[in-house]
Amino acid sequence: QVQLVESGGGLVQAGGSLRLSCAASGSYFSITIMGWYRQAPGKQRELVATITSGIITNYADSVKGRFTVSRDNAENTVYLQMNSLKPEDTAVYFCYASLRMRWGGALSNYWGRGTQVTVSS
Repeated sequence: QVQLVESGGGLVQAGGSLRLSCAASGSYFSITIMGWYRQAPGKQRELVATITSGIITNYADSVKGRFTVSRDNAENTVYLQMNSLKPEDTAVYFCYASLRMRWGGALSNYWGRGTQVTVSS
């Protein structure tokens, strides 16, 4: 089984920065996409940023220019550098990974437990 473990959440003032990390561990063939989603109180979970194995990135319009998603050279850790944070960024941030468990097999979706990001005014 695969486990995604997030870290780096916390409390920060508006305009500040945080760096989230998510490490994948376990047995799988390859990781196709990794990224981040978030869910604020009373709102649906929404995409924040994703990155493919080819380092193609996708960002929500609300975070473009402020957030940067990246991964390490082992392709088992994804990061989210969050700059110029706003109170509306307050949410639980979930790590996401789409993995192929074996060659030619179906893709499987995995989620981390989530890490709280709180931005104060």
